[in-house]
Amino acid sequence: MIILGTEYAGEMKKGIFTVMHYLQPKQYNVLSLHSSANEGPAGDVTLFFGLSGTGKTTLSADPKRKLIGDDEHCWSDTGVFNIEGGCYAKCIDLSAEKEPEIFNAIRFGSVLENVVLDEQSRVVDYSDDFLTENTRCAYPIDYIPNAKIPCLGGHPKNLILLTCDAFGVLPPVSKLTPDQVMFHFLMGYTTKIPGTEDGIVEPQATFSACFGSPFLVLHPQKYATMLAEKMSQHQTNAWLINTGWVGGSAKNAKRCPLKYTRAILDSIHNGELANAEYETFEVFNLSIPTSVPGVPNELLHPRRAWQGTDAEFTTALHSVGKMFNDNLELYKDGASAETIAAAPVVPV
Repeated sequence: MIILGTEYAGEMKKGIFTVMHYLQPKQYNVLSLHSSANEGPAGDVTLFFGLSGTGKTTLSADPKRKLIGDDEHCWSDTGVFNIEGGCYAKCIDLSAEKEPEIFNAIRFGSVLENVVLDEQSRVVDYSDDFLTENTRCAYPIDYIPNAKIPCLGGHPKNLILLTCDAFGVLPPVSKLTPDQVMFHFLMGYTTKIPGTEDGIVEPQATFSACFGSPFLVLHPQKYATMLAEKMSQHQTNAWLINTGWVGGSAKNAKRCPLKYTRAILDSIHNGELANAEYETFEVFNLSIPTSVPGVPNELLHPRRAWQGTDAEFTTALHSVGKMFNDNLELYKDGASAETIAAAPVVPV
């Protein structure tokens, strides 16, 4: 592998990840995954999938659970293992108050990239984005106090697919069938919002197959099928969690409070949500719990949480459903019938 003109260790990290996306499924029948992973006191493992800005790193860093890894894993016949042996964290606006574990991991043996130092004191100014907003730090995983060493775990009990839906039409949490897991894994959906990138003035849908399209070597359906098979074999529950907007779009509503998302995760980890009562959400055919401890009931169903008119919600819901279906066209040739059947049903 030859890497030219880079100033990021991320190019090496993702280069090896791309190699693993070929070797592991093709030669060893092991599933490579762009995910974080943690483990509870009872040995229960959770995998978190999500694109940038969905909360993958934040939600997997749980003081009540041990961190197996924050970005790259494989799922074999014996369980999950971390590929990296370290972490590669964003540093922009980093502080000891907001992210103490990452802040304290930056010490001798860590590598900082593209940060700005005070010329006299040599102290890093983490708020300075003069060079780039994508400042980074690489450090060994044992610099995180609750890391699990070695970075191994059993078969996952839960899969969490994270999305940040700025259109406000996806539920804060829904339980997925294996077919829906394949579909939403294949989609890798989130939204970019104004202020995150130059030129973004309206919420913009973003899709990245398997939550890591640049690193895929085989057809995305191969990884999605392996994921569904492993879920079925090990009775793994799967959940779609929207960390984005509720009650309306990013233009006129608020993002789902982190305390409610954490309450949802707690209910997943303690088993309450697996035994909850559910109702079906239209178009996407998702199963929404009727109640979650610590979360207001009115937030759980997007249509009931919507602050505009019912017709406005219907228009927004159908519009997002159509975006999914348009993206599915890119993969239809290699997608399974089960995956295609789990797509949104948008009335003409």
